[in-house]
Amino acid sequence: MRLDKFICDCTELTRSQAGKIIRQGLVTIDQQLCKQPSTQVSTNQQIALEGELLKIIGLRYFVMHKPAGYVCSTDDPDHNTIFTLMDEPMQSRLHTVGRLDLDTTGLLLITDDGQWSHQISSPKHECAKTYRAWLADPVDASAIVLFEEGVMLNGEKHPTKPAQLEIVNPQECLLTIHEGRYHQVKRMFAAIGNKVEKLHREQIGSFKLGADLVEGTYRELTLAEAATFAVVAK
Repeated sequence: MRLDKFICDCTELTRSQAGKIIRQGLVTIDQQLCKQPSTQVSTNQQIALEGELLKIIGLRYFVMHKPAGYVCSTDDPDHNTIFTLMDEPMQSRLHTVGRLDLDTTGLLLITDDGQWSHQISSPKHECAKTYRAWLADPVDASAIVLFEEGVMLNGEKHPTKPAQLEIVNPQECLLTIHEGRYHQVKRMFAAIGNKVEKLHREQIGSFKLGADLVEGTYRELTLAEAATFAVVAK
């Protein structure tokens, strides 16, 4: 690949910034000064910026147990973002796979692989997401059929796709949806005259949030784990 692209992949510099530092004589290839941004390089060469060896960081896949009170964005003037809970190089390249509301807890995926993220979050792939909801009022068993048939949400033109409801107790349910409309779980219960008091995402696809991952912490997924959600870029 080109030298300037290699530097961009190893740092948070833009292509123009990379080209500038190369022309300034701050980059060496195998200990030899190089001032041409278009120079072709390979990953087995020793490329250094101001004497520090550079290494490409590959695509990354993380799972977080999101706590309440954090937003799923890179910057927010009023609330902490989930990225303040992370400490990773080139963190600005990471994004969440979909979002959880400020007060919603549970399983959150984070990556810098846009294709992987799209395969999980795109409605056409119908990736299942299971939530545990605690409700203000007891829910009737008739809601199981209503959610399976699809309900009309306020302001929508089409009913929700079939969803599976399991009643744990009258005011606690597990709901599995296959799309990701705005505030969907809360709006589905509102459509049948109930209110979600607390919401926690437990599962995406076949992957469940483990008890070992305490609230507010995260870990990197193995490639095998990442592949259970979608195709992992090579």
